[in-house]
Amino acid sequence: MPLAEQRPAPQPAHTIGLAPSAALPSGIIGWRPVGWQGSRCSSPSHDNGLARGQENAAMKGRGVRLDDRDLKILAILQREGRITKAELAKRVNLSATPCWARLQRLEEAGVIESYGARIAFKHLTPHTYVFVTIELESHRAEDFQRFEEIVGGIPEIFECFAVGGGIDYVIKVMAHDVDSYQTLVDGLLDSDAGVKRYWTYFVTKPVKEEPPPLFATLQPPE
Repeated sequence: MPLAEQRPAPQPAHTIGLAPSAALPSGIIGWRPVGWQGSRCSSPSHDNGLARGQENAAMKGRGVRLDDRDLKILAILQREGRITKAELAKRVNLSATPCWARLQRLEEAGVIESYGARIAFKHLTPHTYVFVTIELESHRAEDFQRFEEIVGGIPEIFECFAVGGGIDYVIKVMAHDVDSYQTLVDGLLDSDAGVKRYWTYFVTKPVKEEPPPLFATLQPPE
């Protein structure tokens, strides 16, 4: 589906609305932001293409307003979390001081929550990923709360989403093997989690793992 046409507008004078802090020390920024799922790195030409025509792209909420350069910084960090500070400033066409003022404001505003590394577990231990959809016996508020608390205490369940449309939750599990997964499920069923039915989907291979499409998501409607 084509993206909606972007109508240029003047860039806001203040992008975040927080007072700038002292410049960050030089060197490498850090690891990929937590939640990063991608495996491709952007090229300068790719990033320029994303930013073109996005001068009025903005996100409003909690007092945060982002212009096209802020979005470009975020898009680069999603894919290249260990980019050097000098290279990031060059890629967004800013000198070092204003670039790092922007980055620090993004961190202070909570837009960048944290940094983390994406680990290749295939080099560490045998494992398999499993998606599981779950329906609960009862749908009172306390039933949902109890299930979420129990799931929160199981480290092998590393993602859990409450969803609509006939089921209640989708969880993602990393287990050593099928037997380990079944042991986990048996424990969940024997607990007070209130699971009525569940459906198991073993991952055979990853097809696409990328960060969310930042520019497309924040592009205002036509």
